[in-house]
Amino acid sequence: MMRFLVFSAALIPAWSAAVAQDNRDLRVRVGAGAELRPQYPGADTDKIGPLFEFSLAHGTDPFKFKAPDDSSGIALVATKGFSFGPAGNLVMARRDSDVGAPVGKVPTTIEAGVFAGYRFGNFRLRGELLKGIGGHNGVRAQLGVDRVWRDGDRYVFSIGPRLLISDARYQRAYFGVTPSVSLATGLPTYRPSGGVYGIAAASGLSVQLDSRWGLFGYARYERLVGRAADSPIVRRFGSRDQLSAGLGLSYAFVVKR
Repeated sequence: MMRFLVFSAALIPAWSAAVAQDNRDLRVRVGAGAELRPQYPGADTDKIGPLFEFSLAHGTDPFKFKAPDDSSGIALVATKGFSFGPAGNLVMARRDSDVGAPVGKVPTTIEAGVFAGYRFGNFRLRGELLKGIGGHNGVRAQLGVDRVWRDGDRYVFSIGPRLLISDARYQRAYFGVTPSVSLATGLPTYRPSGGVYGIAAASGLSVQLDSRWGLFGYARYERLVGRAADSPIVRRFGSRDQLSAGLGLSYAFVVKR
């Protein structure tokens, strides 16, 4: 819910600018559902949470494509297939009770940074660079490409690979074992460095049932690699394999202008 509120608040300036610059009607699509995702990075347990959708389009233009694992963002530059702008994300806390051992809490993290994307033909390239504010305090990046099949808004299907990279601070927050944690858990001390920590594949689907109602959903598989995969926390209490999936119902309407 907090992630959706942050995203909605960030869209208010973009909405206002769109209204001021364009005289066509504004189409809005909102949606809600549920998703199953890992309890924390490297977990072998899942949690159920809310899933939200929010899209804008002008007149009869189709809604812009978004991959299911894109961070919330606003394109301040959008020209000839290229887009760039600020991006943000909210990562909930990891508690000892989530892991089942006193491995150390990672507080809730606000991630802020930028994204850049490029569309050519039926493909989209996108990169994100985000800095944790509080919480893990690290820097992480995601690079990905999506192949997109669509028929306007009637259906949109996408699938593509991801490369996940982070600095040492991020990896130590989730995968490291300090001397004090080692004494409390019996795990060996572990101080990972930065680099590639995962590879993933994400797929999304949206189907418009009629002019107003639609369905949307996604599935994502992530595999921890490198120093993250070798973490004693992951090996003892978690899993290298991370699965996420969600399904929701959407509703579209027109704001007359």
